[in-house]
Amino acid sequence: MSDTSNTVKKESAESQTTVAPADDPTAAAVSVVDPRLLIREEGFKGYITEFKRKVKGGELGSLPVVAGLIVIGVIFQLQNSRFLSADNLSNISYYLSATGMLAVGLVFVLLLGEIDLSVGSVSGLASTLFAVFVVNHGMNGWLALVLTIVTGIGIGALQGFFFARIGVPAFVVTLAGFLGWNGLMLWLLGSSGTINIPDSGPVHLLGQSSFFMDQSIAGAYILAALGTASLLFGSLIDQRRRKAAGVPFRPTSEIALRVGLLAVAAFVTAAVLNSSAGVSNSLVIFLASLVIVDFVLRRTPYGRKVFAVGGGIEAARRAGINVSMIRITVFAISGGFAAVGGMFFAGQTQSATLNAGGGNTLMLAIAAAVIGGTSLFGGRGTVWSALLGMLVIQSIQTGLDLLNMNTSIQYMITGGVLLGAVVIDSVSRKSQKAAGRG
Repeated sequence: MSDTSNTVKKESAESQTTVAPADDPTAAAVSVVDPRLLIREEGFKGYITEFKRKVKGGELGSLPVVAGLIVIGVIFQLQNSRFLSADNLSNISYYLSATGMLAVGLVFVLLLGEIDLSVGSVSGLASTLFAVFVVNHGMNGWLALVLTIVTGIGIGALQGFFFARIGVPAFVVTLAGFLGWNGLMLWLLGSSGTINIPDSGPVHLLGQSSFFMDQSIAGAYILAALGTASLLFGSLIDQRRRKAAGVPFRPTSEIALRVGLLAVAAFVTAAVLNSSAGVSNSLVIFLASLVIVDFVLRRTPYGRKVFAVGGGIEAARRAGINVSMIRITVFAISGGFAAVGGMFFAGQTQSATLNAGGGNTLMLAIAAAVIGGTSLFGGRGTVWSALLGMLVIQSIQTGLDLLNMNTSIQYMITGGVLLGAVVIDSVSRKSQKAAGRG
C-alpha cells in the first residue's frame, strides 16, 4: 500500500501544471491534474467510475465479445456437457488458427476503412503453390514455404497498387482477385483437383506436432511462463521509462494484479489443454504473430500512420504521411497473412484441394475481425480482435456440431452475431460522437 500511495503522490506532483487564461494575464493560476491520477487516487472506486464513463461514452472495448463468449459457453454447456471438456476446447484452439491468420491481415485493411475480398482465394492459391513446389518439383519444404508467403505478399501489393495508385476501388480490385486467384488455383490443381502433401517439414510443424516437442506437456507450461514473464518485464520497463519522463505510470500494485490474473488464466488454460492434446504449434505461431503485429501497430511509427490514414486521409496527407505507400503495404500484409493461413489449412489437411480457401472462409475471416471489435468504418481496432472473434465463431461452430445442427443453422447464427457486432460498433460510434470523442 505504501508503494502505491507514494507513487500516486509523486505522479500528482509531477503531473500538475499551472495554466492562466490567455486573455487575462493577471488571472490567478489554475492547477491542472492529469485525470488518470485522479482515478488512481480513488483506488478501486476510481476504476469503476472510469469504466462507467467509458461505457456511457461508447468505449466498449472487448466487453461485448467477452460477454458473448460467456453466454455461448453457458448455453452450449447446458445443451451438451462435452462443450467445455478438454478435448473440445483443444479442438477449438487448434482450428481457429488458420482462419484467424486471415483475420489478422484483414484487421490492417479494415483499419483503413477498406475491405479485401481476395484473402480466401489467396490462401487457397498459397496451399496449392506449396504443394506444386514440393510434390511436383521436389523443392525443399522450407524454401517452398518462403516462396509461397512472398507470393502472397506480392499479390497483396499488386492489388494495393491498383487501389492506391490507379484509383480502382478496393472492393472491385479484391473482388477481381477473389475470382482470378481462385481460377489460377483450379488451373494448377488440374483435373485431379487434389495434391497430397507429405507429412514433413512445415506441414508437420503446422498440422500434426505440439509445441516444444511431440506429445509433451512441457510446452504448454513453457508458453504460459513466457507470456507471464513478458507481461511482467514489459510492464516494469514501461513503468521505469514513464517515471523517468515524468509522466503518469502504472503503480507496482496494479502491475502485480495484471500479471497475476494473466498467470492464473495462462496456467489454467495450459493445464486444460495438456489434459487433451496439448498446445498445437499452429496456435503458438498464431499467438506469437498477434504479439508481434500488436507491437507494430501500437508502438511503431508505421502503426501510427496506419491508424492516422484510417482516421482521416486528408489529415494524414497534411501530416506528411505517404498515404499511397501505407495503402499498398497494408494490402501486402493482408496478402502475406492470407498465404500463411493457407499453409495452416494445408497443414491441417495435408493436401491442397479445390475447396481450399473456399466456402465460407472469407466471410468467417471478415466476421472474426469485426466481431472481435475492429470497426468497419476504419481507424479503430486491434489485432487481438482476430483472436476474440475467432473464439466466438469457432465456439459456435463446434457447439453446433456437438448438437448435430445443420450447416444452414451455423450460417444463420454466425450471420446474426456478425450483424450484432456491426450494430454495436455503429451505436458505439454515435455514442462517442455524442460524448465529444468521435
